[in-house]
Amino acid sequence: MDGEITPEEVERLLAEDADIRVVDIRSPGAYTRGHIPGSENIPLNQLPTRVASLSGSERIVTVCPHGESSVQAARLIASFEGTTDAVVESMAGGLNAWGGELEAGASDTDGAAAAADDGPQSPF
Repeated sequence: MDGEITPEEVERLLAEDADIRVVDIRSPGAYTRGHIPGSENIPLNQLPTRVASLSGSERIVTVCPHGESSVQAARLIASFEGTTDAVVESMAGGLNAWGGELEAGASDTDGAAAAADDGPQSPF
């Protein structure tokens, strides 16, 4: 892992169309409710089996709610043979520190969007 990156730097890199992959490690339900535009959802519990999909990336930034679990995710990604040449960082402060826009909508976790939500559904 190469350390942490500020939310402002992530926003700047995305605006410049830099070769960056933002990996949101929250549940599909949380991701669907709001995520960084252009990010992809790989829940932390699926990361060990899906890390190979990140092979060949130049720069990878992991994101979680508070910037704590994403540090572990970044370490896991950086230890994978296919990502050893990538810059792998965790976004400092997580989504709580993100000042940019959030996008809501479908998850890209193989159709599991609403199935693994953060809690029970309201009857209303």
